[in-house]
Amino acid sequence: MNVMNPMNTVLEHTPTLASRLPAVGTTIFSVMSALALEHDAVNLGQGFPDFDCDPELINAVTTAMLKGHNQYPPMPGVPVLREAIAGKLQKLYGRTYNPTTEITVTAGATQAIITAILAVVHPGDEVIVLEPCYDSYVPGIELAGGVVVRVALTPGTFRPDFDKIRAAITPKTRAILVNSPHNPSATVWSDSDMLKLQDLLHGTEVLLISDEVYEHMVFDADLGRMHQSAARFPGLAARSLIVSSFGKTYHVTGWKIGYVAAPAAISAEFRKVHQFNVFTVNTPVQYGLAQYMGNDGAYLGLPAFYQRKRDLFRAGLAKTRFKLMPCEGSYFQCVDISDVSDLNEAEFCKWLTTEIGVAAIPLSAFYGNGFDQRLVRFCFAKKDETLNAALKRLQAL
Repeated sequence: MNVMNPMNTVLEHTPTLASRLPAVGTTIFSVMSALALEHDAVNLGQGFPDFDCDPELINAVTTAMLKGHNQYPPMPGVPVLREAIAGKLQKLYGRTYNPTTEITVTAGATQAIITAILAVVHPGDEVIVLEPCYDSYVPGIELAGGVVVRVALTPGTFRPDFDKIRAAITPKTRAILVNSPHNPSATVWSDSDMLKLQDLLHGTEVLLISDEVYEHMVFDADLGRMHQSAARFPGLAARSLIVSSFGKTYHVTGWKIGYVAAPAAISAEFRKVHQFNVFTVNTPVQYGLAQYMGNDGAYLGLPAFYQRKRDLFRAGLAKTRFKLMPCEGSYFQCVDISDVSDLNEAEFCKWLTTEIGVAAIPLSAFYGNGFDQRLVRFCFAKKDETLNAALKRLQAL
């Protein structure tokens, strides 16, 4: 029965909800960005560039629009882009993927990750996450009804502890999420690490969701360091959903486009969820990317591009009281604040933003229990003038 007020109008009533994600509130990224804006701080918190992409990529997308590529594309992505992706994976990692059945274009890497989880995780299944980790992993597992099993990377070095990972695997383990180059620690898994993971998973039914969005940001090639994609290792590739991001690679994070490479049987299940999740991804950008991928120098030159920014930023930070952590890949730099402040990580980041005018992110935000190691993360995917402005303020410390 409707409750009527004297004006004979139905009174408004909003039904109460039981939250699907009761522990999720406003993220630290939103908090720090708002604080940076309020205090006119240099925002080195959120991980996206403040510079433009190559104009040729814009031209390629514009040309696709003008050619009439503006209606729904095929659900898994336009064939020419999937073929280009398969060609790149073959060239870089030596793994042959069938573009028709094993490559799916996604609306960014985050959509790819949650779709992968929803496709393979059933209620009660266990999924191993290695902390600290990207903040979308755990909510995705919870939405699927899965059980999150947290295994900490080794504090201080952020190397994988395979004894702990082995101990976490049970008959209920459905998948493990691995991210290299790693956000937030900027570490890179080695060939030895990947071989150990391959041996560990051999003979199990455990799937690997390999988050490789920073694959083209691995530094110090002269030291023999390179990206070790799961695609390089037959025993991993056969059980992997490999996720990558055009947004990260081509400085267009706002375009929200990525892809997943996986064996045909796994891809078929992934696509079942993908088609009802987003169905497909915007058409002209797909055609533009397919054309632009013919210039492989755009991604092959990315390590040197970001290594120069890393070196510039680290040289400036070396003049402060921050202790620099290693930066092997990605576009993040972590620092130890122990010699700068007695505040915890979160409070220090707020203080740094409001008083010094530079925004950073506490590493504790990447742990379920808020583990505080006195470390904060900066993003150096910025114009040189942005980095120099931030360094000038930080050196005042």
